[in-house]
Amino acid sequence: MTRLEQQLAFLLEIDQLKHVLRRTRMLTRLGDEARFENTAEHSWHITLMAVVLAEHSNEAVDLWKVVKMLLVHDLVEIDAGDTPAFGEQGDKEEVEARAAERIFGILPEDQEQEFLSLWREFEARQTADSLYANAIDRLLPTFQNIRNGGGSWQDFSVTRAKANVRLSPIGDGSKALWGVVQGVLDEGERQGYFKKG
Repeated sequence: MTRLEQQLAFLLEIDQLKHVLRRTRMLTRLGDEARFENTAEHSWHITLMAVVLAEHSNEAVDLWKVVKMLLVHDLVEIDAGDTPAFGEQGDKEEVEARAAERIFGILPEDQEQEFLSLWREFEARQTADSLYANAIDRLLPTFQNIRNGGGSWQDFSVTRAKANVRLSPIGDGSKALWGVVQGVLDEGERQGYFKKG
């Protein structure tokens, strides 16, 4: 296969991401019923959020690298499926690692290595870029849940304490956004969206 053929094969393969449904419902317009978003929609939205909100990162970031990280980090869900944030995680890491090897392996070797490196950096959450990317990745579902009557918090009987633990990496990437999220969680608690206990 030529380099171009490998790249096109990869781009056609990742179209499958549009078929992976997440466990969070989209923000709705007045009168619309909330439907579950697909992972491609989530990836697009959080990537744009990262660009718009970059000034709120705790540290300076390489925004182009963050964008690439957000665009590739969920591609593993083509094979692994979506693991709900508040559901059982099972052997998620192992399954996603195999998926990353297969999916990025479609690309020419230099791009395969770049994408694997970006995916691993995102998962490790050790750099300023990955901390900010992880903050953004967790931000959108918070707003989706509050606007959809508790959403996945209700679906998975989530306590406020569990929500705090799951969402706390937002503060590692952006203290400003974590402050906003705390306000949203407070509102969720007032509305009775969290399981008691």
